[in-house]
Amino acid sequence: MFKAILINKDDSGYQCQLTEVDEAQLPEGDVLVEVEYSTLNYKDGLAITGKSPVVRRFPMVAGIDFSGKVIESQHPNFAPGDDVILNGWGVGETHWGGLAERACVKGDWLIKRPASLSSQDAMAIGTAGYTAMLCVQAIQRAGVTPESGPVLVTGANGGVGSFALRILQRLGYEAWASTGRMDEAEHLKAIGATDVIDRAELSEPGRPLQAERWAAAIDSVGSHTLANVCAQIKWGGAVAACGLAQGMDFPSTVAPFILRGVTLYGVDSVMQPVAMREQAWAALAEIFNEESLAQITEVIPFEQAIPAAHDLLAGKIRGRVAVKIK
Repeated sequence: MFKAILINKDDSGYQCQLTEVDEAQLPEGDVLVEVEYSTLNYKDGLAITGKSPVVRRFPMVAGIDFSGKVIESQHPNFAPGDDVILNGWGVGETHWGGLAERACVKGDWLIKRPASLSSQDAMAIGTAGYTAMLCVQAIQRAGVTPESGPVLVTGANGGVGSFALRILQRLGYEAWASTGRMDEAEHLKAIGATDVIDRAELSEPGRPLQAERWAAAIDSVGSHTLANVCAQIKWGGAVAACGLAQGMDFPSTVAPFILRGVTLYGVDSVMQPVAMREQAWAALAEIFNEESLAQITEVIPFEQAIPAAHDLLAGKIRGRVAVKIK
């Protein structure tokens, strides 16, 4: 038996509880992992509270990422004792996830944890930091350097946005933040923003081409915000889009792409191939250390994960939450 946050749905409604689960119920997989840490992402909050149909199968163990140690393996790349990380692949949605003392998954979904990061560090970074790194690497592949000019980060108070600011600052970029919470401007400057703009400047319909302002942008908002961002990118710049906080629509034209040579990258963290994951985590390990992550992370015991998920959706939590499983 092992402890897990189990979600179920039946005629009596939607239930989520920390409970004992028989190991025989674990789904199929070729690697068994003892989970040491997980974390709470916005998607985890939605799954635990039932506020959005994140969970596709029931019963489901919550948690879209985890770090831990391999117990058993039939996969050629992993052996008992290996330290591993998992992000995405539908874990916590269609396959039992990481808010549990045990996880059985496909070895193809795992990567080995960089030696310089502890298990706690890895989940302090979590899917939010990993996605932000994928976005930064996308604009780097487009040739955007610190000398190219300022980089805009939308949704800057969110998990991806706040990590993007930190990463860009550490890599020498001039990073600007866009947020709807201007009372957080000083906090955003403290974590890496050169300056802050109100999201209202970008959230309404705008012209197809506007004054060139940004060398690149990382956008987790979508809709009119993404359209306006693309319209303000300098010639030859790039935008990495990874979210849809404002909406899934993209009310733009081809003008920024064919008249200014702007590149729009779609960044999906869930199904990234292993090589890209390893590159992102290696880069994160070079940038962050235990001390820098401790400043932005609250570590909570497993028993507090469900109430913390409710607090997360209520906007009562700033920074990262790492869940100590064992």
